[in-house]
Amino acid sequence: MSDCAKSAFFDGIADKWDGWEDLGALEHKFFSGFDGFGLGPDETVLDVGCGTGNLTLALLKRLSSQGRVVSMDISPKMIGVAQGKIKDARVTWHVADAQKIPMEDQSCDRVICYSVWPHFEDFDAVAGEISRVLRPSGKIHVWHLIGRDRVNQIHSTAGEAVRKDVLAPASQTGELLSRSGFQVETTIDNDNQYLVTGIKSR
Repeated sequence: MSDCAKSAFFDGIADKWDGWEDLGALEHKFFSGFDGFGLGPDETVLDVGCGTGNLTLALLKRLSSQGRVVSMDISPKMIGVAQGKIKDARVTWHVADAQKIPMEDQSCDRVICYSVWPHFEDFDAVAGEISRVLRPSGKIHVWHLIGRDRVNQIHSTAGEAVRKDVLAPASQTGELLSRSGFQVETTIDNDNQYLVTGIKSR
């Protein structure tokens, strides 16, 4: 499925998205995750597939005045909803594809792919781009706060644009990241969470 079709799909649900979430509970889960990640206050973090900005907002609450978030999504309407909620000079917004990240080489400390990884067309290309923009020893987190089976069930019934967007077992995602120069630090694949963390090693 083309990126144009996926962009249109997510444009169509942008105004509904936050109504499907318990935003307070979600923020609490984000904060718990950040603690596990070792998020530093002055980091520059890339939020890939930022959607309506819920992860971005949580990051801003944990980062210092020196911290920065670069938030990107293929859906202009998702970005629009996010910008309507978040007025903070520490954020830079981009409507962009993850295979062409609009950042300089080695310009961020951490990349979080929250609830977006299955939607990519070329996982190796995306992993390569993420490696390019990360500084040495920077980290990537492929993260979902529900289990893999639930992710795949949701996608299978959500619409033609995402019906075939499958989240692979964490072991396979870890192997893919290893091919792109990451040392896999964490793999969690259970009914409540999916997390693969890689450290840039070359």
